Amino acid sequence: MKKLIVLLSSIVFLSLSIQSISPAGATDLNLIGPGARIHGADISRWQHPDGKPINFQKMHDAGLSFVMIKASDTRDDADLLAAKYLKMDRTGAQEAGIYTGFYHYALLPDVTSPSAIARDARIQGQKVVWRIASLGGYNEMDLPIALDLENNCVRVSLTRVCKKYATRSAATLWAKTFLKTVKEKTGRTPFIYSSPHFLENSLVRDKELSTYPLWIAQYAIDPAKEGAKPNVKAAGCFVHSWTTAQCSANWTVWQYTSCGIAPKYGVPGNRLDLNVFAGTPEKFQSLLTGTWLPDPADFMPQGETTTMAITSVFASTTNKNAVISVEVKRPDNSPVVTGSVKYYFNSTNQVVPKVTQTIARETSGSWKLSIAGLPAGTWTGNVGFKDASGTHAEIKQPLVLTIEQGPTPPPTPTKKPSAKPATDSCRNQIKN
Repeated sequence: MKKLIVLLSSIVFLSLSIQSISPAGATDLNLIGPGARIHGADISRWQHPDGKPINFQKMHDAGLSFVMIKASDTRDDADLLAAKYLKMDRTGAQEAGIYTGFYHYALLPDVTSPSAIARDARIQGQKVVWRIASLGGYNEMDLPIALDLENNCVRVSLTRVCKKYATRSAATLWAKTFLKTVKEKTGRTPFIYSSPHFLENSLVRDKELSTYPLWIAQYAIDPAKEGAKPNVKAAGCFVHSWTTAQCSANWTVWQYTSCGIAPKYGVPGNRLDLNVFAGTPEKFQSLLTGTWLPDPADFMPQGETTTMAITSVFASTTNKNAVISVEVKRPDNSPVVTGSVKYYFNSTNQVVPKVTQTIARETSGSWKLSIAGLPAGTWTGNVGFKDASGTHAEIKQPLVLTIEQGPTPPPTPTKKPSAKPATDSCRNQIKN
């Protein structure tokens, strides 16, 4: 009888042990975060000052169960930095028993045609698919990727002031097309990340949009307090696609602070974004279902052939910028996903003028290149496309610019930059 009791005890113990590590490698989803919720963080290259690694075991031991990792970005320079740490962070987190998710930071195109807006969304969705494919697809410890949509500025001045914003309908069409593209390709329903202010003021209320899980960002509300919830404002609540009849938000993840105590969680630096999950461990587990293994065609190509079209050129006098519109396409005639353009002066010119080149992205694979400071004369050179990621092949097209002498502009008075008062961006935020 004693042997039977011991045997039964061993079976029960083994059963509990198996439950505590499902899926493989993961630990329990403990409700030990603020408000008795599952606790998590999100990270990017900013959590790697001077290239320092994150101690994910310390993060796990401090009670974090999931981490959202920046995986990609519309901007090529930021995208390369995201890719630099992605695999290392995902592997480190999962080996420590932490579930991982991802996000793509998006910039909207400077176009008005619905077809062009949707095309850009599909192209950025392709970048995301390539990035997930580079990880080998989704595994049992991966949450779906999130669309980070918090910026609807589509055109900025030289002083970095926004000159044009996307309309609500344009931003909504772009978001729905992107999310649908990623969902259809990977079989996982992506999240959308934003603030309630952006959701209310920059997107249209839309039933299809509301079917995607919301990762909401709102600070200065303590989720540990009874009844605390995001989506509130001074009078009432923010109204958007996820607002319920009770004036709350149907949120799945809540980023409640950007001022978490980074060293406490094994993160170099001072600050860390912290999040809580809205539901039960069972609801969390339901987001992990469905792995996606990429086919060979899902991987980012290398040195893919490109074609270039210079669609318009404006070059007149020295007091005006030369402006060149350029489109670069892939073999299937779709826009390139990564890369940028520049004007290169030939060595046959008597001198190489000192100019300032500014690139404005209109949509994927389409740019306006503005050249300031061109002296009078005829300048020979090439418009060149380069892709630092090596995805698309370089290409050049010759272009001669003829500039006539224009009126000399009056000298610009120099202004002393006024000292801005120091601000504490963590004021009123939760410092967990």
